[in-house]
Amino acid sequence: MGLWVIGHECGHQAFSDYPRLNDTIGFFLHTGMLAPYFSWKYSHRRHHSNTASLDNDESFVPKRKSSLNSSARILNTPPGRLFRLMILCTLGWLLYICFNVSGRKYEKFANHFDPKSPIYGDRERFQILLTDIGLLVTRYGLYKVALAQGFTWLVLIYFCPLVIIYGFLVVITWLHHTHRSLPHYDSSEWDWLRGALSTIDRDYGILNMVLHHITNTHVAHHLVFTIPHYHAMEATKAIKPILGEYYQFDDTPIIKAMWREATECFFVEADKGEDSLKGVYWFNNKI
Repeated sequence: MGLWVIGHECGHQAFSDYPRLNDTIGFFLHTGMLAPYFSWKYSHRRHHSNTASLDNDESFVPKRKSSLNSSARILNTPPGRLFRLMILCTLGWLLYICFNVSGRKYEKFANHFDPKSPIYGDRERFQILLTDIGLLVTRYGLYKVALAQGFTWLVLIYFCPLVIIYGFLVVITWLHHTHRSLPHYDSSEWDWLRGALSTIDRDYGILNMVLHHITNTHVAHHLVFTIPHYHAMEATKAIKPILGEYYQFDDTPIIKAMWREATECFFVEADKGEDSLKGVYWFNNKI
């Protein structure tokens, strides 16, 4: 997970002052973990540029109540929530990068491997192709390792840790952007600062340190994404008195928080009441 964090910071140009060095290190680190470095770098950058926008955010875009289908009532039951959490923790990353599940809706099929995917602009397509070549080389290398060491050895030493890493990554990202106190906005009301503040820091206990504090410094990361992880706690401490009530933090134990958010944050619906704000949406679960 530490290597993932460094690769993530390379994508944000937060590792060094030299963009080519950042991209070189990030490319080799993420490609070695079968992650599409440039592809995710660009989609993740657009997530930071459009956080909490129902129209333009790139990841974990909640469904509006009006778009729910007939399966919603089943998925909003305790067995349905357990099923959703199991998929999130095991296949969530693959579903996102391969099929854009929970991502922004495009007019045509979008994924992180097609250079012509609508996620990317013309100037980015060559780097998407370079990403694909790197992944093919890595897969061939893994094939040779499996021949030399055995497939079981490769699964235990490489793929099992990889599943755990991506399980953590998806859960952490989901919980950073999912809480009853976090608003979402349509295009009539959204702006960058409102989106950046629609995030929440969480307490993972001892895992905060293991995960390089990406868990409890996410608000600062969205405000200034070029801050490296080893200064993130310092930055968070500095912004708290400035943001005041706009700084969001939740110390609920993570397993409990996962179940609560899966229960309470099933969709978003427009703000209601006499003083309702047009263009502002809140999580809810009452179908």
